[in-house]
Amino acid sequence: MYIKENLLEINENIQMALQRCGRKDKVELIAVTKTVDIPRIEEAINLGITDIGENKVQELEKKIDALDDKVNYHLIGSLQTNKVRFILDNVKLIHSLDRESLAKELDKRAKMDNILANVLVQVNVAEEETKSGLKVEEVIPFIEEILKYDSIRIKGLMTIAPFTEDKTLLRNVFRKMYTLKEDIQDRGYKDVYMEYLSMGMTNDYEIAIEEGSNMIRIGTGIFGKRNY
Repeated sequence: MYIKENLLEINENIQMALQRCGRKDKVELIAVTKTVDIPRIEEAINLGITDIGENKVQELEKKIDALDDKVNYHLIGSLQTNKVRFILDNVKLIHSLDRESLAKELDKRAKMDNILANVLVQVNVAEEETKSGLKVEEVIPFIEEILKYDSIRIKGLMTIAPFTEDKTLLRNVFRKMYTLKEDIQDRGYKDVYMEYLSMGMTNDYEIAIEEGSNMIRIGTGIFGKRNY
């Protein structure tokens, strides 16, 4: 029952956060299924979850084998170039483009499969050493480099905020991301779409929504605490 109760609470919190900032649009909820077994994922799907996210390619492959087309798949963790071929044709969105070597491999594999690679550029706004992603000032030059790869579609930005109770810090991080998104959008790059601003997790998603997020990634808030 707790998955149902958790989802009801999260959806209610999403709507309240949207109301607080006067937004009328939709927030996409990605259920993060790291270490979650298939029966509990299926329960979440039956309760309305349409998209799941995994950090590792090997775990994502297992979920795809078990769930097939019941749900949309997102790769939300760092992606090694040698793992691209295993998942590219099955994922809706890769959230972690952060280097040109990965873009080159995504473009090559997408061409081979005659598909487009839909990606988010990962930004390390707080410049934490333990996290991947580009610095804010690196993002626009990086996007301009990626424009030469015609099988990649940049669909937005993603960040992982610091794990902190400091709401002012969190708000500043999310606000910088929103400002960056608006700047990129205003530049009108061909085949670059600021459709998604993926920011906000279990401990900070309401603040993220208030600052402009339209895609949140929640694991613990849905499935409970997990042992890694």
